[in-house]
Amino acid sequence: MHAFCAESRVYLTGYADMEVPILKFTPNPQSRRAFLRGSAATMAGIVTAQTASGTQADPLITKVQDWASLTGDGVDATPYGLPIKFESDVVRRNVPWLTASPISSINFTPIHALDGTITPQGCAFERHHSGAIELSKSDYRLMVNGLVDQPLVFSYADLERLPRENHVYFCECAANTGMEWAGAQLNGVQFTHGMIHNMEYTGVSLRSVLQEAGLAAAGDLQDKWVYVEGADASSNGRSIPMEKALDDVLVAFKANGEALRKEHGYPVRLVVPGWEGNMWVKWLRRIEVMDGPVESREETSKYTDVLEDGTARKWTWVMDAKSVITSPSPQAPIQHGPGALVITGLAWSGHGSIKRVDISKDGGRNWETARLSNHENNKALARFYFEMDWQGEEMLLQARAMDETGYVQPSKQQLRKLRGENSVYHNNCIQTWHVKPTGEVENVEVS
Repeated sequence: MHAFCAESRVYLTGYADMEVPILKFTPNPQSRRAFLRGSAATMAGIVTAQTASGTQADPLITKVQDWASLTGDGVDATPYGLPIKFESDVVRRNVPWLTASPISSINFTPIHALDGTITPQGCAFERHHSGAIELSKSDYRLMVNGLVDQPLVFSYADLERLPRENHVYFCECAANTGMEWAGAQLNGVQFTHGMIHNMEYTGVSLRSVLQEAGLAAAGDLQDKWVYVEGADASSNGRSIPMEKALDDVLVAFKANGEALRKEHGYPVRLVVPGWEGNMWVKWLRRIEVMDGPVESREETSKYTDVLEDGTARKWTWVMDAKSVITSPSPQAPIQHGPGALVITGLAWSGHGSIKRVDISKDGGRNWETARLSNHENNKALARFYFEMDWQGEEMLLQARAMDETGYVQPSKQQLRKLRGENSVYHNNCIQTWHVKPTGEVENVEVS
């Protein structure tokens, strides 16, 4: 717990005409330990009072239950482990009216029901342009052509023979939170911010693959690009500057230790750390070295940012710093009543690591610093926690992230000032949840 004492101002990197208050705090004399001692004493008093008044004992404590007296499933009951039936609501969900068909559509990660930072593959959002295809390892081929010394075709087994790397990265669709530009639209963090997942990828660097083909024929690499293309019917393809291609891009064939799921590009996909998810081409089949970008549909009429005057920003690949409170939220209301409350959520930045997350309980007037649970989060999700004593008061909850560059997550009003309301992509605004005295939570906008 902290108390507000002073305010200074800092400019956001890349937004020269935007400024946002950064608040300084002084520690509150009441420590977390003292708070917990008080809570423990209160609970002890409640238990004593219930016992003294003859409250009926809890049968889950006093009676032997079936699970403690009967045998359970054998070791081979579920050869591939699945979540228990009590967690059946923790699933991806879509918004049926969002697209004309689920074949070219998206669903959303249930981030309100997850904790930590690693997303299980079975919960990780899907985005398809022509549906998820079935392509076996034996049928897989990856062609490298264009301005290379020796055009090559790799099989899946060929890729496995190259030096491997393991990295944890977030993948965020550029349209994540896109429906919120004009106002509060969807009442659930799964739908407002669920086009994201965070997994450990195993694969080989794109740099290694290109070096196998040789780049001497390309000459000066500073102005060269690679065009990457998928094997599905949409032939989804994107242009990537050579500088990025030789930096941290992965040709991945595992996620969270196991094979990629079909919906995530099995058997091989591209991983482009920190950049919009459309560039993470699935079912990767071709890499062409070129002397300029292709200007494909996915980087001209789509995945460009339309501004207020009708012009569009192009090549806005990096996902800027962003955060959101996942609990409490509309799908995860406060159900335990007054007392100790843990506020938690996620933060991320395509520019590197998250260095700080602040929490506001009054719609952005005052801020307190949350606790980051993982500090090694380069282009990966960071989990934050903020513990408080909630006594049923209304709150306007917000989270605000700062990354290693000093960039501070902007408000929706600040983004609109620069980009209007015509955009769909790259909405990294501060999200507001209205917490009611009942514990219910609603998606709102503050002005």
